[in-house]
Amino acid sequence: MKKNYIIAEIGINHNGDLELAKELISIAKSSGCDAVKFQKRDIESVYTKEELDAYRESPWGKTNRDQKMGLEFSIEQYKELENFSNDLELDFIVSCWDENSINLIENNLNVKYHKVASALLTNKSFLEKLNSTGKKIIVSTGMSNELEIDAALNTLVNVEYVLACTSTYPTKDEEVNLNYIKTLILKYPQHKIGFSNHSNGMIACFGAAALGSSCIEFHITKDRTMYGSDQVASIENVDDLVSGIRKMENILGDGCKIVYESEKPIISKLRKINDILI
Repeated sequence: MKKNYIIAEIGINHNGDLELAKELISIAKSSGCDAVKFQKRDIESVYTKEELDAYRESPWGKTNRDQKMGLEFSIEQYKELENFSNDLELDFIVSCWDENSINLIENNLNVKYHKVASALLTNKSFLEKLNSTGKKIIVSTGMSNELEIDAALNTLVNVEYVLACTSTYPTKDEEVNLNYIKTLILKYPQHKIGFSNHSNGMIACFGAAALGSSCIEFHITKDRTMYGSDQVASIENVDDLVSGIRKMENILGDGCKIVYESEKPIISKLRKINDILI
């Protein structure tokens, strides 16, 4: 039975609250996830001054800078979250959004994987910086065309998972394009292929498992009505989603046709003639 590596993307749904982040990690653990994932940004590197100074109301103030800073954990807080996750035997993953953040994470943490967010897929310098860490890499393919994906995978040297992904929150049903998983499996046999979910609900993740994914990532939240741009595309009932993925894996079987022991009494009861092979 093929088992997906399941990543609970906490991302920025913690809203800068360390205790809420720990609560989400605990939910991921109790639901049977394999890993949790966060995001790290050096705000001044990722955004322009003009963008940071622009007006934006949030729980932290009146500018984009206030909002972005309010969502960022310090490296000391990340150390605490990594230790908390490791104590629960969960892998700890971070999507860095800039080279300064890669340095910070590498110098202070021991992440299981680095994750290339879809927005960073075309940044060659960033990808080469990830290569220098020697860590295994997960790649999301959202907002990228075939040439860009090929170029990124040719640049990266230690990719384990490539994830089908559409970068809208939430993704419309007609834009999820789950069959792209099959395309990736055929095109990149050297990599494990998975799915990064941004759709509203669980069905896309179940479908990904049915199509042969090796990794499923989805955003989780305590309450989809909470503040935050990712909340609406996140999963509240993580237990139901993980148990559904595992059930789908079990239902799929291995594809070999056999007569099950449970069928044999039915044969003797219902099959009166068996001369087709004579």
